[in-house]
Amino acid sequence: MTYALSPEDVAFLRSRYGSKALEVAAQFALTSSSLLADLTALRSRYPEHAAALVETVRARRRAAGKLANADELLADDNAVQQATATPVAALRAAEIARRHPGAMVHDLTCSIGAELSALAAEPGIGAVLGSDLDPVRLAMAQHNLGLLGGVAPTLLRADALTPTSTADLFIADPGRRNSGGRVFGIDQLDPPLLELLTVYAGRPLVVKCSPGLDYRHLRTRFGFDGQVQVVSLDGGVREACLWTEAAGQPANRASVLRSGPDGTTVYEVTSDDPDELEEPGVGEWIVDPDGAVVRAGLVRHYAHAHGLRQLDPQIAYLTGDTVPAGERGFRVIERLPVAEKALRGALAARGCGSLEVLVRGLDVDPDRLRKRLKLKGTEPYALILTRIGRQGVAFLCEPGVRAAA
Repeated sequence: MTYALSPEDVAFLRSRYGSKALEVAAQFALTSSSLLADLTALRSRYPEHAAALVETVRARRRAAGKLANADELLADDNAVQQATATPVAALRAAEIARRHPGAMVHDLTCSIGAELSALAAEPGIGAVLGSDLDPVRLAMAQHNLGLLGGVAPTLLRADALTPTSTADLFIADPGRRNSGGRVFGIDQLDPPLLELLTVYAGRPLVVKCSPGLDYRHLRTRFGFDGQVQVVSLDGGVREACLWTEAAGQPANRASVLRSGPDGTTVYEVTSDDPDELEEPGVGEWIVDPDGAVVRAGLVRHYAHAHGLRQLDPQIAYLTGDTVPAGERGFRVIERLPVAEKALRGALAARGCGSLEVLVRGLDVDPDRLRKRLKLKGTEPYALILTRIGRQGVAFLCEPGVRAAA
């Protein structure tokens, strides 16, 4: 359960005394088992703001590896969960600068300023404005943007559904949580997605949505004709981003970001890319495409680019004689039926002791299956369960390996 910071809490945390108090709080474990004792100790020193200190330190820890300057941010847990990861926000800022060089960009739901920070850092963007209805989040954003140095973006309190600027492009990130937890329907977002699209009709608008957004339904039922960009970072699908201004742009786009020692790399697949493939079959390797490619409906386009083909036209697994650079592949050892008795016998014969199970197209729980297979050996393997046509099939494979980039 998160603690809702008050304006007084934020004012305290932004003070010199509050900064020192945060350093003290950061020395505590603040785990589930220690939280009560830690909170009691902090209340003895900071009786009015102990809960705010705990919330902020735990939010900073959650933000580590996701947001820049995580150890100095003012944030709460909910804000960090919804905030856009810095590499994803930077990718979008660069795209905006490419499409609208020198533009004024208005973030309509700026929250704690994660997106604004990336926009302000992009030299190709002319000016940045942020607004939000929550005065506490705005106060946090003012602090967080001050960490950047230079001239901070202008902030104002405003309703996203009430246009308050003549910016060249608008960004919105509707809230995906309420008092009951995470919400999924487009009418449950705050502000509602369709209202946003209506209010800003005719103006360039970028809307960040849950990666599970049914964008096909949005197109067919509500007439959305912009671009859908699905973004992943280090194997996790982060968002489906809607670009209303899509003239000359592909309808669907997958952006795959990977962190590395030399920074973040990105490759993209679009619906304008060719998608002709050879007939389905089974090659030496099976490749499970990145989730952004799958959710954007671009598996065939990705396969064409890398000389792969599908195991089945309706299944996202790909196969070929090589694994694309930077991707993970599974070398096929044996094709088996999906019957548990046959699987158990084949695994026992090879001395399997650890097993990675991947499933597409079949109603199989990997964890339950692994337990029922009663592995007793020492060797690692992978098992890919899928279907070809109407028939379930299993592929026993060597452990997955990532091809050199």
